[in-house]
Amino acid sequence: MTERTSLAGLTCLVTGASRGIGRAAVVALADRGARVWAMARSTEALQELERECGATPVVADLSDDTAVWTALDEAAESAGGVPDVVVNAAGVFGVETCVNESVKSFDAHVAINLRAPFLVTRSVLPGMLERGSGLIVHIGSVAGRKAFPGNAAYSASKFGLRGFHEVLIEELRGTGVRASLIEPAATDTSLWDELDPDSDPNLPDRADMMTPEQVADAIVFVVTRPDGVSVPHVAVERG
Repeated sequence: MTERTSLAGLTCLVTGASRGIGRAAVVALADRGARVWAMARSTEALQELERECGATPVVADLSDDTAVWTALDEAAESAGGVPDVVVNAAGVFGVETCVNESVKSFDAHVAINLRAPFLVTRSVLPGMLERGSGLIVHIGSVAGRKAFPGNAAYSASKFGLRGFHEVLIEELRGTGVRASLIEPAATDTSLWDELDPDSDPNLPDRADMMTPEQVADAIVFVVTRPDGVSVPHVAVERG
């Protein structure tokens, strides 16, 4: 068995495609020849991606169930079936202690980091199982397996994603459908902008963080494994 050197002929859906890891994943997968559906709320950002790498815009707000289901149904109908690969890369991030975290913020973390991957997976999984093939990639975090102060809402959502993923891989055994959880260390995306980590001694410096492109390389690694080879977990860090 050998890895895929080209992703030509595969359709990949990437959520959170307008920025950060999601955007880098879209570009990396398109560079390998995949047909990429780029999902995000920003029409303008998706149109820019379309011009850059040919990705097909799928405009939807992941907090809106009807919008997500409708967008995915329309995309599947136009492509003749559900995607071969789904990368759940959309995410939100904030730093706050348990005693100060707001309910609104906690709910937002769970909605995007945990509920949205479930929603997208639930939409495409029946078609993948019927076809007998497919790959679902969840972008987790080091904070989904290790506790850090100030990560009350974020860790809850990412630990939850890991739990969902663990059940999923057990249920997928022998079906031909695979699932991978990629857990990167701190990654330099725009999610850090409001926090200004370089001015906070309790946060990592941006210069020491992963880049979105490095995480995208890990996504490509998982996607290019030979058929029949499963990579359930990938921890990615610098060094």
